[in-house]
Amino acid sequence: MKTTIKEIPINNLLQLIKRFPNEETCREFLIQSRWGDVPVCIHCGNTEKIYKIQGGKLLKCPKCRKPFSMKVGTIFEDSALPLQKWFHAIFVVSAHKKGISSCQLARDIDVTQKTAWHMLHRIRLTMSTGSFVKPLDGIVEVDETFIGGKKRGYGKRGFPTDKSIAFGIVQRDGEARIQTIPDVKGNTLKSAIRENVSPDSIVMTDNFSGYKGLDKEYKEHGVISHSTHKYVDGIIHTNTIEGFWSLLKRGIVGIYHHVSKEHLHRYCEEFEYRYNSRKLNDSARFGLLLSACNGRLTYKDLIR
Repeated sequence: MKTTIKEIPINNLLQLIKRFPNEETCREFLIQSRWGDVPVCIHCGNTEKIYKIQGGKLLKCPKCRKPFSMKVGTIFEDSALPLQKWFHAIFVVSAHKKGISSCQLARDIDVTQKTAWHMLHRIRLTMSTGSFVKPLDGIVEVDETFIGGKKRGYGKRGFPTDKSIAFGIVQRDGEARIQTIPDVKGNTLKSAIRENVSPDSIVMTDNFSGYKGLDKEYKEHGVISHSTHKYVDGIIHTNTIEGFWSLLKRGIVGIYHHVSKEHLHRYCEEFEYRYNSRKLNDSARFGLLLSACNGRLTYKDLIR
């Protein structure tokens, strides 16, 4: 039986240290969160009598006789850092409302800034929601925003130059879907909406021309005219997604200071995860991240 979120009463760093006082407790918990009471051999799939070797650092299958680590296939794979440092990093990243910088994390867990930066991006990989089975429905707000850039002024079409574009969809009292897009053309915006929003939804947007025609594809299309300084008309508004942009930009400006175009999507995924798990306490959010730690992101792939 796998370890559940409710079995991790951790709401601060003191409780985290008490819950995981050494590497052995971290390894045991990782095994439980991945396989439960019956570890599975990654080589042959055997589940019978998997035993520990090298003081519990590795597992070995009696059938194929091959050893394997409980870290294989996770963000911890090929990392020489103790799991205690990883668990600390995961907790503070999930608990801090605006995130934590690589410089601060490096000081907190005594690693280099380069190592902390790589760790944070690996953790963001676990925050990635990935493909969705169920699209958003009900009342859905849609908006795009421009992030970063050093140049001032606008291009020929009236949009900021040298900036990245983030596109967001938020279901009222529900989840958010955030991604980066190459441009704000109508086809690009509508394609992203189709991928994430159910046709029987009510879509709320501002009066940007790229959203014209949504009334033909969705139940209703509410438009609020920001160009005339109007922001609320009954239930027609985009204040929810605007609030999300405020959180994202405050996090980038106040915590990270600079985010490159190549990695912006990872930061969007971080804030999307934090928004979608806002109703969970720190303990539950920490457990949820640990249970989704599968996947690898090497430093070579990260800087490619």
